[in-house]
Amino acid sequence: MTTSAENEKSSINPLNAEKAGTHKIQDWSDIRHQVTLLAETLEKMRLAEYIAYLNRPGRLLWYNFLTGLARGLGTALGAGALAGVAYFLIKRIVVLNLPVIGGLIAELSRYVQQP
Repeated sequence: MTTSAENEKSSINPLNAEKAGTHKIQDWSDIRHQVTLLAETLEKMRLAEYIAYLNRPGRLLWYNFLTGLARGLGTALGAGALAGVAYFLIKRIVVLNLPVIGGLIAELSRYVQQP
């Protein structure tokens, strides 16, 4: 077990001081490198522009409104197109005159064509 006097002697030793100085320089170099990487990552993320965007609530609301409008329109058009394709395929199946499926599809077709 070492005494406190031995600890003081080892810390005063010029070799230990030199090692400590080298470690401190290395630590600062590592920290500087990490900060540089962090700055580059934040720049790539365009964080400053995003924060400026969030600080303007009017622009944020307008952008979200337009996004919702586009999504709703896309959903409606997509569902309509999908329903049209499904109806076209079902009508083709009726022409094949399949026994069970044909009757169900013919009834569905009559419901769709009613005003």
